[in-house]
Amino acid sequence: MPDCSIVVRAFNEEKHLGKLLSGIKCQNIHPSQVILVDSGSTDETVDIARKEGAKVVTIHPEDFSFGRSLNLGISQVTSEFIVICSAHVFPVYPDWLEKILAPFTDPRIALTYGKQRGAESSHFSEQQLFLHWYPELTDLHQSHPFCNNANAAIRRSLWDVHPYHENLPALEDLEWAKWAHDQGLGIAYVKDAEVIHVHNETWNGVLNRYRREGMAFKHIYPNENFNLWDLFHSCFRNVFSDFRAASSTHKLNGNRRKIMRFRWMQALGTYRGYHQSGPLTWQLKKAFYYPRPNADVGLQNNERKIKPIDYASR
Repeated sequence: MPDCSIVVRAFNEEKHLGKLLSGIKCQNIHPSQVILVDSGSTDETVDIARKEGAKVVTIHPEDFSFGRSLNLGISQVTSEFIVICSAHVFPVYPDWLEKILAPFTDPRIALTYGKQRGAESSHFSEQQLFLHWYPELTDLHQSHPFCNNANAAIRRSLWDVHPYHENLPALEDLEWAKWAHDQGLGIAYVKDAEVIHVHNETWNGVLNRYRREGMAFKHIYPNENFNLWDLFHSCFRNVFSDFRAASSTHKLNGNRRKIMRFRWMQALGTYRGYHQSGPLTWQLKKAFYYPRPNADVGLQNNERKIKPIDYASR
């Protein structure tokens, strides 16, 4: 397997970082480096990272952007292959690194990304988004630049040519993937490179996240638009889809209000992030904002022969 380094971005992640680092140590292959980019944590995040042998680099909070923090971490990397993950994810299986690196045997692949699933405490609609964005079907030759840096890998040599955009409020991963896609390079989605993403936000946090992403998406695709029709149409469709999924699993009664609130915050945040009209790139718009037909059907059966990591015993 190719040599790799792991770059983790973190801010006050003492509750989750230890589990990620434990999961990395359980991998069948071991990275040359684990680099934590800390943006001013005031809890035990830095101490946990150093205790587990990670290299810590810091960025001042006033200088932080997602792209700038990644560029800082990657500048310390010695490997050609760079695995990027958030501090609040953890791998499910001990072959996570193998799976996410495997597509790089094709020299045309610039970027790979893996499956994400929510934690038990995640919003129901957040879990549905993960099912939508990360299906149970590997795609080694993806036709569009969608990806996510909570669980991804890139080539260092290509980053040297095109570092991450440092002035975007979000979606630095999409901007980089779009650049690679425009160069004729490949993007691979690997469903077996699975992590659990602990993404529990306040309602205001959900609104601000999608507002940031809407602003960034508009910057990357300046001719895009998300108007009032899109706001209400996407909200209604996603609420209906979530209601159907929740009903099929007998979870509707406890999640009805949360589903409606999450989807409204998602649509409203996106609408606020867009401030100019223009033509529509429907393929990418669907990838971000609309559910796949029957996305809730048949996606939970993902039996693998390899045993998951037993975090309880560590």
